[in-house]
Amino acid sequence: MRSRQAPDHGLKGRRAVWPVPLLTLSLAAASLGGGAHTSHAAAASAAPAPAARSAAATCVDKVYGAMTGPQRVGQLFMGAVAASKPDQNRIQVLRQYHVGSVFLAGRSTAGTKATKALVDGLQAKADTVSGHRVGLLVSTDQEGGHVQVLSGPGFSTIPTALVQGTWSTSKLTSEAAVWAKQLKAAGVNLNLAPVADVVPSSLGTNNAPIGRYDREFGHTAATVTSHSNAFAEGFAQAKVLATLKHFPGLGYVRGNTDTTANVVDSVTTSRGSSIMPFSSGIKAGAPFVMVSLATYSKIDPKRRAVFSSIVIQDLLRKTLGFKGVVISDDLGNAVAVKTVPPANRALNFLSAGGDLVLTVEPNLVPAMVKAVQNRMAENSGFRTEVEASVHRILTAKQQAGLLYCG
Repeated sequence: MRSRQAPDHGLKGRRAVWPVPLLTLSLAAASLGGGAHTSHAAAASAAPAPAARSAAATCVDKVYGAMTGPQRVGQLFMGAVAASKPDQNRIQVLRQYHVGSVFLAGRSTAGTKATKALVDGLQAKADTVSGHRVGLLVSTDQEGGHVQVLSGPGFSTIPTALVQGTWSTSKLTSEAAVWAKQLKAAGVNLNLAPVADVVPSSLGTNNAPIGRYDREFGHTAATVTSHSNAFAEGFAQAKVLATLKHFPGLGYVRGNTDTTANVVDSVTTSRGSSIMPFSSGIKAGAPFVMVSLATYSKIDPKRRAVFSSIVIQDLLRKTLGFKGVVISDDLGNAVAVKTVPPANRALNFLSAGGDLVLTVEPNLVPAMVKAVQNRMAENSGFRTEVEASVHRILTAKQQAGLLYCG
């Protein structure tokens, strides 16, 4: 996706304390309406008090219960909006299909005030439920170095992750908090960072998606773990959501899934050291994890990770205990998924256990939404999975202050 873009594509440290999403999963199998709910804290040590858990559950359930069917399905999608020159036709598609999250893509040098004006315009058009807007998750790629979507007045020039990895963890946390506050001032509430991929020094810049652009914090799992946690901690301090990516790791591949088909990792295992940064971040309460488009032959050789229940349900959810939002890497323009019909991209990801479908091409949203609605109509198990996903996404929005609950 554009989170792994080249510069001109256009479109043992301290543990981080992430904003901990409280998950409210409905157990009703036959309907997306009511049902009993069970709450789960992403990290027991940072779990809110019982009263807070109850309030969050009530808030999410209240908003969910008042939503229409199309509004609920729309929450499952994130569509791209060009950060520098938004395409109003594409924005209209997002509105028409009730898309609940946007990704600011490409490059903008307009600064925080201009970006905030753009975001405010998007938020003003967000869906209303019971007379109140359900705010949009507004994300971007603000890693640093070659991958920094937003710049200009009010934004720091962020160094590469490889440079960040040479800093002390306390310095990185402090700097990351500044970067997060800048995003918050621009109306951005979700960063698709930090990169938790471990690129071995033996591969280095021959790793096309990460190493070529110095996007890794270092060449060992220990350095990447400590510094991805430090980066996350800074964002948590500023109350901006962050995302561990690209699970289960893109450090051992050569091809870039944005531009290359059939990218295979033949090294990573479910117990390998490169899983450690993700495991550590999840234990600290990571709210979002992005799943890669590569295939991992030693984990699930038959499916791309983004379409694999072995990767998402078994490894990420069950083994690592992740309770937050699973977001896909780009299912719109990435060459890695070009042979899969757009409708099937959404269905395969959601069926594998994913929650939030990211597409940098909003014009694919209609086909994806229709496919999801059709599958829901004929499959009660899929309806239950969708319901759980919408609850996870709304819980993240509640954490970001985007839900009104009276």
